[in-house]
Amino acid sequence: IILNDSAFSKAMLAISRTFLTRRTPLTTPYIRNQIASMITITEGVEFDTIAREWRCKWTDDDDKASLQAAQKALESVLAEVKAVEGVTGVTRTVCGGCLDFKVSTSLSADKFGDWEEKKFAPEADFLKKLEGIDGISMIETQTFTIMPM
Repeated sequence: IILNDSAFSKAMLAISRTFLTRRTPLTTPYIRNQIASMITITEGVEFDTIAREWRCKWTDDDDKASLQAAQKALESVLAEVKAVEGVTGVTRTVCGGCLDFKVSTSLSADKFGDWEEKKFAPEADFLKKLEGIDGISMIETQTFTIMPM
Protein backbone atom coordinates (compact mmCIF):
# COMPACT_ATOMS: atom_id res chain seq x y z
CA ILE A 1 0.00 0.00 0.00
CA ILE A 2 1.35 3.40 -0.97
CA LEU A 3 0.13 6.98 -1.05
CA ASN A 4 0.88 9.45 -3.80
CA ASP A 5 2.42 12.75 -2.68
CA SER A 6 -0.87 14.63 -2.51
CA ALA A 7 -2.75 11.81 -0.78
CA PHE A 8 0.18 11.26 1.56
CA SER A 9 0.20 14.92 2.56
CA LYS A 10 -3.55 14.88 3.20
CA ALA A 11 -3.36 11.64 5.14
CA MET A 12 -0.47 12.89 7.24
CA LEU A 13 -2.37 16.08 7.96
CA ALA A 14 -5.40 14.05 9.04
CA ILE A 15 -3.23 11.81 11.21
CA SER A 16 -1.55 14.85 12.75
CA ARG A 17 -4.92 16.37 13.57
CA THR A 18 -6.02 13.08 15.11
CA PHE A 19 -3.04 13.00 17.44
CA LEU A 20 -3.40 16.67 18.30
CA THR A 21 -7.15 16.59 18.97
CA ARG A 22 -7.58 12.89 19.89
CA ARG A 23 -11.16 13.12 18.58
CA THR A 24 -11.10 10.67 15.68
CA PRO A 25 -9.56 7.22 15.22
CA LEU A 26 -6.77 6.71 12.67
CA THR A 27 -9.07 4.56 10.55
CA THR A 28 -11.38 7.34 9.42
CA PRO A 29 -13.03 6.80 6.02
CA TYR A 30 -11.01 9.71 4.64
CA ILE A 31 -7.70 8.02 5.39
CA ARG A 32 -8.90 4.61 4.18
CA ASN A 33 -10.02 6.15 0.87
CA GLN A 34 -6.63 7.83 0.36
CA ILE A 35 -4.70 4.56 0.54
CA ALA A 36 -4.26 3.07 -2.91
CA SER A 37 -3.78 -0.67 -3.38
CA MET A 38 -0.67 -1.63 -5.27
CA ILE A 39 -0.32 -4.54 -7.68
CA THR A 40 2.42 -6.92 -6.60
CA ILE A 41 4.60 -8.67 -9.19
CA THR A 42 6.66 -10.36 -6.49
CA GLU A 43 7.60 -9.50 -2.94
CA GLY A 44 8.93 -5.96 -2.86
CA VAL A 45 8.04 -5.20 -6.50
CA GLU A 46 4.76 -3.32 -6.61
CA PHE A 47 3.21 -0.84 -9.01
CA ASP A 48 0.14 1.23 -9.70
CA THR A 49 1.28 2.78 -13.00
CA ILE A 50 1.74 1.18 -16.43
CA ALA A 51 3.45 2.85 -19.37
CA ARG A 52 3.31 2.27 -23.11
CA GLU A 53 6.44 3.22 -25.01
CA TRP A 54 6.80 3.98 -28.72
CA ARG A 55 10.39 4.10 -29.88
CA CYS A 56 12.56 4.29 -32.94
CA LYS A 57 16.04 5.15 -34.16
CA TRP A 58 16.80 8.32 -36.12
CA THR A 59 19.82 9.50 -38.09
CA ASP A 60 21.75 12.73 -37.93
CA ASP A 61 21.64 13.09 -41.73
CA ASP A 62 20.44 16.43 -43.15
CA ASP A 63 20.84 18.26 -39.85
CA LYS A 64 18.81 15.62 -37.98
CA ALA A 65 15.82 15.89 -40.31
CA SER A 66 14.40 12.53 -39.19
CA LEU A 67 14.47 13.62 -35.54
CA GLN A 68 12.70 16.86 -36.45
CA ALA A 69 10.06 14.91 -38.38
CA ALA A 70 9.58 12.44 -35.50
CA GLN A 71 9.00 15.37 -33.14
CA LYS A 72 6.41 16.83 -35.53
CA ALA A 73 4.69 13.44 -35.74
CA LEU A 74 4.53 13.35 -31.93
CA GLU A 75 3.16 16.87 -31.76
CA SER A 76 0.41 15.87 -34.22
CA VAL A 77 -0.97 13.22 -31.81
CA LEU A 78 0.08 14.64 -28.45
CA ALA A 79 -3.25 16.24 -27.52
CA GLU A 80 -5.06 12.97 -28.28
CA VAL A 81 -2.59 10.98 -26.18
CA LYS A 82 -2.90 13.35 -23.24
CA ALA A 83 -6.69 13.10 -23.46
CA VAL A 84 -6.69 9.32 -22.87
CA GLU A 85 -8.55 8.61 -19.65
CA GLY A 86 -6.14 7.77 -16.84
CA VAL A 87 -3.02 9.35 -18.39
CA THR A 88 -0.72 10.62 -15.67
CA GLY A 89 2.09 11.76 -17.94
CA VAL A 90 3.65 11.73 -21.39
CA THR A 91 7.43 11.95 -21.73
CA ARG A 92 9.72 12.17 -24.71
CA THR A 93 13.26 10.85 -24.46
CA VAL A 94 15.93 11.61 -27.07
CA CYS A 95 19.44 10.18 -26.93
CA GLY A 96 21.96 11.88 -29.18
CA GLY A 97 24.50 9.11 -28.64
CA CYS A 98 22.47 6.04 -29.57
CA LEU A 99 19.97 8.07 -31.65
CA ASP A 100 16.86 6.96 -29.74
CA PHE A 101 13.52 8.73 -29.92
CA LYS A 102 11.06 7.43 -27.31
CA VAL A 103 7.60 8.44 -26.19
CA SER A 104 6.29 6.98 -22.94
CA THR A 105 2.69 7.40 -21.86
CA SER A 106 1.96 6.54 -18.23
CA LEU A 107 -1.48 5.56 -16.99
CA SER A 108 -2.94 4.44 -13.72
CA ALA A 109 -2.99 0.63 -13.79
CA ASP A 110 -6.76 0.49 -13.41
CA LYS A 111 -7.25 2.52 -16.63
CA PHE A 112 -4.58 0.85 -18.77
CA GLY A 113 -6.79 -2.04 -19.91
CA ASP A 114 -9.35 0.38 -21.35
CA TRP A 115 -6.66 2.02 -23.48
CA GLU A 116 -5.31 -1.37 -24.51
CA GLU A 117 -8.78 -2.39 -25.72
CA LYS A 118 -8.70 0.70 -27.96
CA LYS A 119 -5.36 -0.52 -29.41
CA PHE A 120 -3.54 2.32 -27.66
CA ALA A 121 -5.03 4.92 -30.02
CA PRO A 122 -3.49 6.99 -31.55
CA GLU A 123 -0.56 4.54 -31.58
CA ALA A 124 -1.24 3.12 -35.06
CA ASP A 125 -1.45 6.62 -36.57
CA PHE A 126 1.77 7.71 -34.88
CA LEU A 127 3.70 4.59 -35.90
CA LYS A 128 2.48 4.98 -39.49
CA LYS A 129 3.79 8.55 -39.51
CA LEU A 130 7.16 7.34 -38.23
CA GLU A 131 7.28 4.65 -40.95
CA GLY A 132 6.94 7.38 -43.58
CA ILE A 133 9.97 9.34 -42.36
CA ASP A 134 13.30 8.86 -44.16
CA GLY A 135 16.00 7.97 -41.64
CA ILE A 136 13.66 6.42 -39.07
CA SER A 137 14.21 2.73 -38.33
CA MET A 138 13.63 0.08 -35.68
CA ILE A 139 10.12 1.23 -34.80
CA GLU A 140 8.98 -0.71 -31.73
CA THR A 141 6.51 -0.62 -28.86
CA GLN A 142 6.74 -1.92 -25.30
CA THR A 143 4.52 -2.02 -22.24
CA PHE A 144 6.04 -1.89 -18.76
CA THR A 145 5.33 -0.81 -15.21
CA ILE A 146 6.90 2.39 -13.96
CA MET A 147 7.21 3.67 -10.42
CA PRO A 148 9.09 6.47 -8.71
CA MET A 149 11.61 5.21 -6.16
